[in-house]
Amino acid sequence: MKREREILKNIFGYDEFRTLQMEIITSILNKKDALVVMPTGGGKSLCYQLPALIFNGLTVVVSPLISLMKDQVDQMTQLGVDAILLNSSISRPEYYENINQIREGKVKLLYVAPETLLKNDILEFLESVNVECFAIDEAHCISEWGHDFRPEYRKIAHVRKRFPGAVCIALTATATARVRSDIRKNLELNESNDFVASFNRGNLFYKIIPKDNPLEQTLEFLKQFKNESGIIYCFSRDGVDRLYLNLKKQRYSVRPYHAGLSDEERQENQDLFLRDEVQIMVATIAFGMGIHKTNVRYVIHFDLPKSIEAYYQETGRAGRDGVDSTCLLLYSYSDIHKIRYFIDQKSDAEEKKAAMAQLNALVDYADTSGCRRIPLITYFGEEYNEVYCGMCDNCVSPEEHIDDITIPAQMFLSCVKRSGERFGAGHIIDILRGSKSKKINDFNHQTLSTYGIGKKYSKDIWMKLVRQFVKQKLILNDTENAGVLKLTEKAYNVMKGAESVTGSIHEDKKRNFSNSGTKEYDSELFEILREKRRELAASGNVPPYVIFSDKTLFEIASLYPQSHESLLKIHGIGAYKIEKYGDILLSIIIEYCSSHGIGKNSELPKMKMYLKTPRHIEIGELYNSGISISEIAQKEEIQPRTIIDHLFRYIQDGGSIRKDLLVPLIPSDEKYLSSIIEAFKRVGTEKLKPVFEELNGTVEYDTINICRLYYLSRE
Repeated sequence: MKREREILKNIFGYDEFRTLQMEIITSILNKKDALVVMPTGGGKSLCYQLPALIFNGLTVVVSPLISLMKDQVDQMTQLGVDAILLNSSISRPEYYENINQIREGKVKLLYVAPETLLKNDILEFLESVNVECFAIDEAHCISEWGHDFRPEYRKIAHVRKRFPGAVCIALTATATARVRSDIRKNLELNESNDFVASFNRGNLFYKIIPKDNPLEQTLEFLKQFKNESGIIYCFSRDGVDRLYLNLKKQRYSVRPYHAGLSDEERQENQDLFLRDEVQIMVATIAFGMGIHKTNVRYVIHFDLPKSIEAYYQETGRAGRDGVDSTCLLLYSYSDIHKIRYFIDQKSDAEEKKAAMAQLNALVDYADTSGCRRIPLITYFGEEYNEVYCGMCDNCVSPEEHIDDITIPAQMFLSCVKRSGERFGAGHIIDILRGSKSKKINDFNHQTLSTYGIGKKYSKDIWMKLVRQFVKQKLILNDTENAGVLKLTEKAYNVMKGAESVTGSIHEDKKRNFSNSGTKEYDSELFEILREKRRELAASGNVPPYVIFSDKTLFEIASLYPQSHESLLKIHGIGAYKIEKYGDILLSIIIEYCSSHGIGKNSELPKMKMYLKTPRHIEIGELYNSGISISEIAQKEEIQPRTIIDHLFRYIQDGGSIRKDLLVPLIPSDEKYLSSIIEAFKRVGTEKLKPVFEELNGTVEYDTINICRLYYLSRE
């Protein structure tokens, strides 16, 4: 792989291949077809771009959007690679000039839309040149089970047969096993050559909050991300327009994007966003597929998306440069009913069933009280065993007050029963709070014995309680029947007083939306570099991130490189960019260091200072300094079991922890403790469930967890 590694460094500016990239590139160079599934920002494009530079002939990239093609061509051109596109966006003279360049063998990468590729004259022309590879980008568009099916993608299979000597690589960021099977079948790919990377986007922080006052919640969120790029997705065009106008009134740099705008206006708004001249794009799902803007720091779902695939794809537009970014979902049951209504309009029974299954999976994800990555990643068929990711609201939230909520539960359940199990949560809460609404009067519900008995609790508290009742399976939310609530057998036990209910009845704390990825870099130098990047991008008529990613600027503003050699150590800077921009960068850095008294000895070894020390290492060091688990939990406002999980990860990473602070927490019965330790010796310490089963379920998980730490601290 010597030649491949040289190209990786000199052209692309990367020191190492990412997971699976080397295997995929080797496969393509050996002319073996491949299906590649990698998360957004995971390095899919490199898997065909690098082989294209080694092949003697042409690599044809099939892409669904003109904006995506132009973006990729811009990026390749900035790397010194000969890449062109053929589509309706270019002038006739440019179109024929590009054809001539291909004919003369001057082009390595050709980007086309499927509609262009399927034209007879284009196919006949391509048959006259040496096509060595077809790269089918956004390949999930082939499958009717995918979230963005495009019929014209189905016809690509016939094109392949006209080029038997060309290898085919299909690439997508989101594909369930069913969609992968459909892609393979349609393109006649060999199943043994699938490359499926982890769906885990470790730099994305997932947060879900109950949708109450969505505009106010959005404005509160945006305060954390001044001068940062973000996308806000709304369900409808009207929703986009309303939110756009509201944000504009608040003097935010914002533009709308939806199918109701003219092509020219959509293109202008998208270009302004890509060029960092507008910070926020408020959009329907019509915006974003294939957008390669790497410095999107947050994605907000103002409304519920239609499926897990759509959610994963849309949140994946954040943090493509690997820098920590945040994904916020405003969640309400009324949004579920809205999507359910549109599903009901479908005439195909099979299509309707699939859409409902996708919606239910999304609801399960939103309602989970565990790590959000578990339902998100396992949906795509990947096994995810971490109990603590440290990058979602459920994993980092403070320990809730545990209250006895039996009485409010009895109030609510009784009201559901007395109103005939025919209404949703909102109406039940109105009854309990003594509302004088028309709907209450129409159904004569002011006469119910439960009318007004819940006035002491706010609407927010009741909605919080309802979510807990759903999670504890006291009520079922019938999404097929406009969100009507139904009682379970467990609910009747609670109403009779045979079972109690525990949970939280406190107002949720207002929490900072930013995540743990605090950037540690010279912000003044970063802003100077960002401004220069904007100037260079404007003169080159390309988006700023095509010149350098934020990640590259963060490293420069952390390490102060003051020579060409040290610049080459920076992520994303190769020989071509050194030649083109090296002197410009060095003049800025050297002048800045001189005026701030920063000498060359300030240049640090290669490291990523713009990311905060990993949380589990911070916790491990705190604990080893002599602070107990309970004291750390109180100080950091997180659950004790989260501290234990951090300490376990600290040990997994090669650290050791002191055992003296664990002694008061482990069972005092030595025989009992010994039986647990022996179980670990027999089945290992990787997971708790095998130990729980080995002990026949006689020991609680919390006890097993703390005993694991004690066992490992001794080892």
